[in-house]
Amino acid sequence: MLKDLLWGRYTLLALVTLGLAATVVWSVVLPNAFSLLGITVFGLACVLGYQDLIRTNHPVRTNYPLLGRLRYFFEIVRPELRQYFWEDDDDELPYSRNQRALVYQRAKGIHATRPFGSIRAMYEEGHSWLAHSLDPIQIDNPDFRFMVGEGPQAYAMSFLNISGMSFGAISPPAIEALSAGAKLGGFAQNTGEGSVSTYHLRGGGDLIWQISTGYFGCRGADGRFSEALFRERAQHSAIKMIEIKLSQGAKPGHGGMLLAPKVTREIADTRGIPSGQDCISPAKHSAFSTPNQLLEFAQRLRELSGGKPVGIKLCVGHPWEVIALVKAMVETQQVVDFITVDGSEGGTGAAPVEFVDHLGMPLRDGIVLIDNVLRAAGLRQRVHIGASGKLVSAWDMIRLSAIGADWINMARPFMFALGCIQARDCSSGHCPTGITTMDPKRYRALDVNTRATRVASFHRHTLEAVAEMLGAAGIDHPLRLNRRHVERRLSGSEIKLADEVYPKVAEGALFNGGLNEDRRITQYWPLVSGESFALPELSSGD
Repeated sequence: MLKDLLWGRYTLLALVTLGLAATVVWSVVLPNAFSLLGITVFGLACVLGYQDLIRTNHPVRTNYPLLGRLRYFFEIVRPELRQYFWEDDDDELPYSRNQRALVYQRAKGIHATRPFGSIRAMYEEGHSWLAHSLDPIQIDNPDFRFMVGEGPQAYAMSFLNISGMSFGAISPPAIEALSAGAKLGGFAQNTGEGSVSTYHLRGGGDLIWQISTGYFGCRGADGRFSEALFRERAQHSAIKMIEIKLSQGAKPGHGGMLLAPKVTREIADTRGIPSGQDCISPAKHSAFSTPNQLLEFAQRLRELSGGKPVGIKLCVGHPWEVIALVKAMVETQQVVDFITVDGSEGGTGAAPVEFVDHLGMPLRDGIVLIDNVLRAAGLRQRVHIGASGKLVSAWDMIRLSAIGADWINMARPFMFALGCIQARDCSSGHCPTGITTMDPKRYRALDVNTRATRVASFHRHTLEAVAEMLGAAGIDHPLRLNRRHVERRLSGSEIKLADEVYPKVAEGALFNGGLNEDRRITQYWPLVSGESFALPELSSGD
């Protein structure tokens, strides 16, 4: 016991007890304000310490009175201490210091270079690279665009756009700064499932309106889809495309979550929900339940919006469900204009841990499956593919484009451009940078004009980096990339083209007998139907 008092688990309690005794003596001998302050401080510490010692409901605090309470403080500051002092430059948790620095530099217009060579382990399994050309070209205009949809409402899509982040998940000035940045740079911002807010419109940028299972912004009193509300809002000139969200990468099969502290009256009015309550979206849509019904719903949205492009967003799960949807497109001759593939490595402010880590298909694998199925069905030229996930650099964009993506969406890098420091405290409402909070005292720190400029700068300089890489490979547009342009190390002595790593599928292979190495397509295509997402042999419960 004496040892524990002098140098051990009770040392801190003994010290504050002595401190209290000393300040009491001091106050008797020489009473003043400082002695009273000392009695107050040491007295409170003693009360807490002896409570810890007597109570047994918390073993750590009982065995280490007062000292055990310090663990709470260190748990609170642990992410910041790790980020600033102990994190390695290349530790991706979830984004590395180097990745964040790249975004910060491009957002501020600082030339992103690295001295003394690469720090990549180029001889380790999984290392990939873009094959360069002996006949490189100069690309003077990195404004890579292509048309999505058909008719007068077809949209000229940028190669890089802002992925879905809802009003409420991020703050009013963050939404407005992203929208204003999109306007400056001439690209699009996905609204996320939280609907179109006044801040989206105030920024003036092009919008992709995401319609989720909660039908926020076009939600009737019963919580179901309202055609009248949708028609009224979808006609706005700022809304360029409509995206039906089926699932999200970080939590596929789980509804969106906006916790009560963030559901202000303004957010509630925007979404059409009660304020001050957790907003949990349903896991599935009520407007449709089969592939055919989904395509009919998409067609109805296209008509109600005046012919604007309509697509879907999903994290790939069961491959037969994707194949059933594409088969329904072939049989009904109704197609969606685009499919946004969200990887399971995507981010979110709040999601169950197991969903984040162990549910859903990673982005590259999902892109390959979607691309292969559309090619096999002869629909690849009509249905464009977007990609969103854990992406940050021009190389990330090029690699995905080579294996099947037409454009790239990023969320967290644009948050970095706004000033995010990756505190990973997005769901609490206590975001230190004012980006993921609805507390006006916190988000007042965000200056919309300055941050909008940084958003546009990150977009511009990233596309310039894409142009430099494409030029080095002798390619003038991302749409001309294919799997033969990317190489991957499989072992210390084996290198293959992505074209050899992933199964190859020829255009229209299901109908013209062309090459089809994707066994998932050949296995499930004869079994699936537009009448159900399920496989017939699985529907009976066998």
